[in-house]
Amino acid sequence: MVYVDDADVSKNGRGWFHLTADSLDELHAFAARVGVPARAFHRGARHPHYDITAAQRLNALRSGARPVSPREVVRIARQVIAPAPVVATSTGDAQLALFA
Repeated sequence: MVYVDDADVSKNGRGWFHLTADSLDELHAFAARVGVPARAFHRGARHPHYDITAAQRLNALRSGARPVSPREVVRIARQVIAPAPVVATSTGDAQLALFA
């Protein structure tokens, strides 16, 4: 499921909203399908989401995103499971395990 909040955060003369989903794959696929550019993904945020405009929010809602509150969008986004870390499978992979 994909979700969009009603935050309406004002910045640079526009209202901004947050788009998230139950998984990163679903989030990125939906964003691409509704025309939200990859650069709108908020990299480095504690919860994975896209920052979208009011027009993009309306398009997302028309395309099936579920409206939620800003608090709900953060709760949902924080539940998105990050990819599993790489685990060394042999002694030759020991250095790789340091970065897992």
